[in-house]
Amino acid sequence: MTPPPALHLPARSARPRWHRTALRTISALALREMATRYGRTPGGYLWAVLQPLGMIVVLAYAFSLLQKSPALGTSFLLFKATGVLILRQFIVLSGVTGHALTFSRSLLLYPRVTWFDAVLARFALNLLVLIGVMGVILGGILLHDGTASFLHWPSLILAVALTAAMGLSLGVLNSYLFHRFEVWQQAWSILTAPLFIISGVILLYEDMPQAAQGVLWFNPVLHLTGLMRAAFYPVYRPDYISLVYVGLWCLVPLVTGMMLMRLYHRALLTRLN
Repeated sequence: MTPPPALHLPARSARPRWHRTALRTISALALREMATRYGRTPGGYLWAVLQPLGMIVVLAYAFSLLQKSPALGTSFLLFKATGVLILRQFIVLSGVTGHALTFSRSLLLYPRVTWFDAVLARFALNLLVLIGVMGVILGGILLHDGTASFLHWPSLILAVALTAAMGLSLGVLNSYLFHRFEVWQQAWSILTAPLFIISGVILLYEDMPQAAQGVLWFNPVLHLTGLMRAAFYPVYRPDYISLVYVGLWCLVPLVTGMMLMRLYHRALLTRLN
């Protein structure tokens, strides 16, 4: 009597287990970031709201003394907020993501914690906080001013998503450059300082001199600011926006940074320790 054929059960894939381990690691790193950066009390998150809100209020009040009305709409607060918040999202994400190795260097000694876990955890937590701050400030301004804003949600979501993607992209590249070349940290601060003036926060792209428009068009943050404004002002049509150009800024630095980090992350960690 021949024995029945053996049942060949499919081998259990190790991929779900790897995903669970990576998720637990990223969650632990995010919780550590939450406790360290924002504290265990609501005060840290309150400061995260008050800092950009104070800047918006000061700018709105100052320009209300100089102009009868903003370039778009009737609310100086809303006009400045739509520029300040999207610029701040990019600067914060590209900066904190770039310093992820320094922040988590003690935990990166464990074999299960990778450099990508540290980068992704810091990026994800700060993105959630920035989105929450943006919602609180913009919602509060709309309620305060009683502005009948016909919000275009697809444009708003696209502006926030592209800004996050570009912040992550340049943040990954900065993760290599910050730790490979110490001078790059100072250089990055110098390069990002003029963005407040040249990214459409103060003036619309259309109100800039034509000679300046040809040069400033290459600033990708200017495209994101225009897209953000289009979400809140239905009459505003920023035809200069190029999603393809912004997409290149989201892709090229990310691929370059991933390749450099994969090749040299061990050498960078040795320099940190």
